[in-house]
Amino acid sequence: MSLLEKVIDFSFCSLYKTNMSVANALSAFRKKRGLSAIELAQAVGVSRQTVYAMEAGDYVPNTTVALKLAKVLQTSVEELFRLSDADLAAEPPSQAVTMLPGDDVRPGQRVQLCRVDQKLTACGGQPAQWSFVAADGVMTGSAKVQTFHPEHEFKNRLLMAGCDPGMPVLSRHLQLAGIELVIAQRNSSQALKLLAEGSIHVAGTHLRDEDSGEWNIPQIRKQFPASSVAVISFATWQMGLVGKKIRGIQDLGKAGVTIVNREPGAGSRQLLDAQLKKAGLNGADIKGYDRLADGHLSAAWHVSAGFADCCIATEAAARAFAVPFISLATERYDLVIRRKHLETPAVQILLETLNRLSFRRELNSLGGYDTAATGQRLL
Repeated sequence: MSLLEKVIDFSFCSLYKTNMSVANALSAFRKKRGLSAIELAQAVGVSRQTVYAMEAGDYVPNTTVALKLAKVLQTSVEELFRLSDADLAAEPPSQAVTMLPGDDVRPGQRVQLCRVDQKLTACGGQPAQWSFVAADGVMTGSAKVQTFHPEHEFKNRLLMAGCDPGMPVLSRHLQLAGIELVIAQRNSSQALKLLAEGSIHVAGTHLRDEDSGEWNIPQIRKQFPASSVAVISFATWQMGLVGKKIRGIQDLGKAGVTIVNREPGAGSRQLLDAQLKKAGLNGADIKGYDRLADGHLSAAWHVSAGFADCCIATEAAARAFAVPFISLATERYDLVIRRKHLETPAVQILLETLNRLSFRRELNSLGGYDTAATGQRLL
């Protein structure tokens, strides 16, 4: 909706919706500019009584007057006038969306929105320990969302699924370039599945092929037609045991040692199972094997808080909670992008950002990351 359309809509509210009120900040802006009611009235071409009536909320100006007020007070119409909170709640804007598979769908759920091709997709974030996640709206049903902003504000966005705890670093650097990264926390297998379904723009993955020892490419070739996707190296990282009293994988078989695991399909789970097999240990005999954490940081936090003695996670996650770390493998974390999206402005900025020294330097500072090959195209 254009600025003029919004102003016209305000006028229609006063004419046709007598039960709808318009809140305004006219008095505050007038005083901020050092104008009296008479001075403002003269500048806009209305009476002093009209200015007082508008400030009291008894009169909603027409389009011309609203535009003049905004110009004189050096602000926007949206800053001066808005529908009251009560009326916004009574008539919530809603539209059809596709909820990202794997997210819970419940009324009141806070979501971020991103358009992927022709689908407006809602992504539900996990709250941090002490704060809510940033959101564009709340779910009102399985395919409805009450939005907080116009949809045009979602255009410069990329929807990425993955498990790398360093994604917020990439997000901040992209934001400096005018692109907002919406992050869906998913393990590697889930991220690739979402990309195959066309639900996201970018998938992050760290899956090792046991037969060849190669990272990611064999699994990607199994799921995607030839030449349909591009694979870009994000970084290599150290993955291993995070625990205070653990010296090696054999310690997981000791009595009294409890672990927290990752869900099937996660790269961390894949590494743990391979290491247990090599050590002659059975996962069913490991205490806590069926207890799951939903990410590297979450797993490391469980160990730090004393809920488990050990987990498999990245060195950066161990460092974040000051828990001892023993490396088991050097893994490559790649970004997978559909080739049809490669030339879009947002993806081009993503690729440029990966090659920036400032971004690489900050990612390296997290610990356990090697960005020597970051940004290189592998497929």
